[in-house]
Amino acid sequence: MKRLFIALAITLLSLPVAADEGMWVLPLLQKQNMPEMKALGLKLQDYDIYSPDSASLKDAVVIFGGGCTGEVVSPDGLVLTNHHCGYGAIQSHSTLEHDYLTEGFWATSRNEELPNPGLSVTFIDKIEDVTDYVKKELAKDNDPESMNYLSPKYLNGLAKARVGEKFLQDNPGTEVEIKAFYGGNQYYMFTKKIYRDIRLVGAPPSSIGKFGSDTDNWMWPRHTGDFSVFRIYADANGNPAEYSEKNVPLHPKRWFKISIRGIKENDFAMIMGFPGRTNKYYTSWEVAERRDIDNTVRINIRELRQKVMLDEMLRNPQIRIQYASKYASSENAYKNAIGSNWAINKRNFEKVKRDEQEALLAWADKQGKSEYRTALNQIRDIVADRHDLRFRQWMLNEALRTGIEFSSVPTDIDPLIEALKSKSSDKQKEIDKLTAAFRRFYDKDYVPEVDKKIAKVMLQEYRRLIPHTSQPAYFAIIDKKYKGDISRFVDDIFDKSIFASNENYNKFLKRPSAKALLNDPMILFAKSIATERENLNKALESYDTAYNRAHRTYVKGLLEMEKDQVHWPDANFTLRLTYGQIKGYHPRDCVYYTHQTTLDGVMEKEDSTNWEFVVPQKLKDLYQNKDFGRYALKDGRMPVAFCATTHTTGGNSGSPVMNANGELIGINFDRNWEGVGGDIEYLPDYQRSIIVDIRYVLFLIEKYGEANNLLEEMDITD
Repeated sequence: MKRLFIALAITLLSLPVAADEGMWVLPLLQKQNMPEMKALGLKLQDYDIYSPDSASLKDAVVIFGGGCTGEVVSPDGLVLTNHHCGYGAIQSHSTLEHDYLTEGFWATSRNEELPNPGLSVTFIDKIEDVTDYVKKELAKDNDPESMNYLSPKYLNGLAKARVGEKFLQDNPGTEVEIKAFYGGNQYYMFTKKIYRDIRLVGAPPSSIGKFGSDTDNWMWPRHTGDFSVFRIYADANGNPAEYSEKNVPLHPKRWFKISIRGIKENDFAMIMGFPGRTNKYYTSWEVAERRDIDNTVRINIRELRQKVMLDEMLRNPQIRIQYASKYASSENAYKNAIGSNWAINKRNFEKVKRDEQEALLAWADKQGKSEYRTALNQIRDIVADRHDLRFRQWMLNEALRTGIEFSSVPTDIDPLIEALKSKSSDKQKEIDKLTAAFRRFYDKDYVPEVDKKIAKVMLQEYRRLIPHTSQPAYFAIIDKKYKGDISRFVDDIFDKSIFASNENYNKFLKRPSAKALLNDPMILFAKSIATERENLNKALESYDTAYNRAHRTYVKGLLEMEKDQVHWPDANFTLRLTYGQIKGYHPRDCVYYTHQTTLDGVMEKEDSTNWEFVVPQKLKDLYQNKDFGRYALKDGRMPVAFCATTHTTGGNSGSPVMNANGELIGINFDRNWEGVGGDIEYLPDYQRSIIVDIRYVLFLIEKYGEANNLLEEMDITD
């Protein structure tokens, strides 16, 4: 018995207690990750997850829209993603008469599913290492200042040349792209198939899909049913096609089996998805820059803007619908910046990166490789030199371009001005172009009174923090004509601009003139912002060539120095896998958060006076009656969400979360506030992905949405 205990102890000690950090490239799983994944409990082989020659789990993972992930869960192209990923589509179909944001939406038949122009779903058919091919082509470039090694246009041109035009013509909806990894030290080509007829099938009300909203965003414990349901349609041959009533549901190569057997702490979990961006290879100077400029500006400006928006949304139900998506988008990045700064300071990321740099310098000196010291010195000097320009750029973008909506009014009006002056036959054509641009700006979700109030706050703060000599040229009018009175300046813009209201624009249409356009204050304001932005971008771009070359050299040095270690490349919105364990954590002294939340927590948080924590009566009735069907825990409670040590970031929203058998157990939708800094440095004690339990998703579809037709096409395992 004693020998057995010793053998068992040795075995346990040899196993990793937690997964390493990382967002891993799928073709390298066998080489880099499988032993550790197996030790943590994985039951699959690498080819079950990714195979270049046959269907595998990766074929059920898709890019949803332009920045989220989704997963296929039926042989008829049913896709799950987050509620916040489908939010724009849900909002676009919502009116005061049919408020799907508030009421939810469930299609009980295929003909009730709603089309979404502009929405796409993208499959990754193949991933290939093309490093040798790209470097061979780059060697033909004689320009010492060339940035082709990072240029998407150049690299995608190489991708098209590699596969040939005939391949693309013979495969409708197929695109290819080459992406740079490790700062341009390695390259992969991705063959993609893009479907553009995507229809809304189901969504819970926002009181479930966004439960906790801003207060709970980036927080654990969490009680949000953050999911929505869509379907992919194709032509009769299964090829991508624009929307048509003749299109049919796609029959995909692979879809996920769904497990409702449940989870427990320390179970293996893995996630596949499209993480957007990380900064693992930051230097210490870039960490400080991120904290003191990027994050600090965003926190300050968005806090001011969101206060105005929220006041208006709470005052008027129509504005609440119109600005719901804008507010959510703004708040999401705001809270991320707060968490990022907390992590940078809490874990002293500056020192972590400084130690990494010093280790490289010591190694490089021994190897006689002075290029790595030169590269680091260049990065240090560039970050210092661009400080003021970067601050001005962030202030301009956050306060004026993003913060003030009328800064995006149409400004490409020179052809119309010329047509009006010369009274040419093109006049009406150019007027029609302007009208179309105006309608895109002045859409159903634009409220001039809200924009006016926000503009006054944004301009006040911008002018407080940016010296007048460094402000857009048009701002001199505020001092000269309005004596520095920002409120009067903004009021006058909204009184006089043809873009300030439908009434003003219609008056212009009755008597269009070049003079009206040349003197329009919103056009002049927007042009001035655009000019300042262009000037700042050009000034900062002057540092890019030297920085990118130095950064590539620095990363190359780290890879050379630690060639016996496995390194993962920074996220770049390509398909990756991360793995770990279902596990709680200690956020602070004497506090422990467990891995699982339940519907009990929803009821504990309920507050009918706070829009973030309103609970629908039907959900309360289901809870009161314990009508949880087959989805309840063994103790009778209804699971809602769980957390895992997996390494995720923006773009992983909607990603499938799988158990050791590759079965779907949840949908990733957030990270905890304490782990946001993982974009720079993984935090094993704090890093947690926040995941809606698939049992809660199915419970809501069946019991709340009464959409049993959707469950019938899924492969659900008890």
